[in-house]
Amino acid sequence: MHHPIVKISNLDKYFGRLHVLKNVSLEVPEKQVVCLIGRSGSGKSTLLRCINFLEEPSHGTIEVDTVKVDADAKGKERRQLIHDVRLKTGMVFQEFNLFPHMTVLENVIEGPVTVKGMDKDQAIALAEQNLDSVGLLFKKDEYPMRLSGGQKQRVAIARALTMEPRVMLFDEPTSALDPELIGEVLNVMKKVALEGMTMLVVTHEMGFAREVADRVIVMAEGELIEDATPEELFAKPKDSRTKALIDRYRTGE
Repeated sequence: MHHPIVKISNLDKYFGRLHVLKNVSLEVPEKQVVCLIGRSGSGKSTLLRCINFLEEPSHGTIEVDTVKVDADAKGKERRQLIHDVRLKTGMVFQEFNLFPHMTVLENVIEGPVTVKGMDKDQAIALAEQNLDSVGLLFKKDEYPMRLSGGQKQRVAIARALTMEPRVMLFDEPTSALDPELIGEVLNVMKKVALEGMTMLVVTHEMGFAREVADRVIVMAEGELIEDATPEELFAKPKDSRTKALIDRYRTGE
């Protein structure tokens, strides 16, 4: 039996009375790259943040690599399950969230050493390998303020990878970057995808979705309105809202 890496069942999320996710169900098999697209406020980022409980789901279940958490459950056991889910998910945000008082290398080994209790030498070896992979090993002793936004985001990706996650979650990872720096981050993400990482990516970058995604999911008003391969989706969108979305990106490109 091949388990999906991520399985979301009947997920609801309310902010007060605002119903931002409406009975969302989704399965992501191993090594699949899924891009989530949709207008601002459609629920994409909220969905992503519910997977590792940065947002508390109101109802439903989240399962990551066979660790299953029920939104309605309570107590200590649930907290442990959420901790286990977070260990299995790497997250990359719009903002880079690097510790300014630590070098690049210190930033990357912090999680594995403090959260996972990894041996420091082992963490350093893994961190250097991942920094090399994102093209920044030569910056390992620099402080974040000396890096460009694109470099900071690449360090953030290396940091997430050093936790050895089962799935990587990217929440609009290029939206805070200057246009000329976006490509270097997308290239690193493409490389991570090619190395077989399971990925969920909230993005506005249609070129990336078209080229790298195995599957593109369109969200509108808290629901998944379309789910197809990039080829199908861009050639023949079924929903008029998808068509409007794609047309808007085409004119913007």
